[in-house]
Amino acid sequence: MKKVMSRSGPASKRPEGFAQLARTYVEDETAWLDTMVRLIKQKRFAELDYENLTEFLESMAKRDRREVKSRLVSLMAHLLKWQFQPRRRSRSWHVTILNQRSELQDDLTSKTLRNHAQEVLPEAYQRAVRQAAVETGLAEDRLPAHCPFSLDFLLSDEFSESEALE
Repeated sequence: MKKVMSRSGPASKRPEGFAQLARTYVEDETAWLDTMVRLIKQKRFAELDYENLTEFLESMAKRDRREVKSRLVSLMAHLLKWQFQPRRRSRSWHVTILNQRSELQDDLTSKTLRNHAQEVLPEAYQRAVRQAAVETGLAEDRLPAHCPFSLDFLLSDEFSESEALE
């Protein structure tokens, strides 16, 4: 649960309406965001809720990083299933691979998130191995111990439509 952050220093230095703005952050985040945008556009920087704005922005950055890692895990797990259980290939697996690649391509237009993806690739791969093993019933040691996928391959469109129908 979000907590109302208070500014340090004497209450007399707080902008008028600060307490209400901090309550709005907890009660209606969208309204609070709309207010932050309006204040920024009007260059009324002294009235911004900096503490909650900082918390919100940090939370967004963490969420974006978690999403990239989650997409990498899902994509690599499906690629492993595709590779190691060719007789069980399905349109659903193919669609998941295409969707995860497409979403990652969008997410990784950010240089920061692309660097993050490169950094977490080995850990994401280990999670993908565990997931693929559970989903396929294969022993984890039957799958490659180290990530065989480069980030460039994961973001590529290397995947023919005919393979999905085998």
